[in-house]
Amino acid sequence: MTVSDRVFQVMQDKRMTQKEFSELTGIPQSTVSDWRKKRTNPTADRIMVICKVLEVSPEWLLSGIQADGLRGNQMEWYAIDRNSEVGVLIDAYNEMDNNMRMRLMAYADALRGN
Repeated sequence: MTVSDRVFQVMQDKRMTQKEFSELTGIPQSTVSDWRKKRTNPTADRIMVICKVLEVSPEWLLSGIQADGLRGNQMEWYAIDRNSEVGVLIDAYNEMDNNMRMRLMAYADALRGN
């Protein structure tokens, strides 16, 4: 199974149309259609956005293999828009020194009741 085969498999599983997929990823419908017609694969610069939209890991999309063989596992990474609220928070965290990070994590733990 190719990368594009896996893309179309997940789209079918999610009952997602090519139009919906195109709108969510920003990839032109004609490009998505070419993957099916010409049996080509997405370019490397599109892999992460595809994974985010389809909720699959890059490892699974590229190889079909996940640690326990399932696509629905909780991922150990996030693809986050840098301009989103979470992206801004991560940038702020990265600018902090270690002491500030430790204080922030303690505060987060307290908020969660840990």
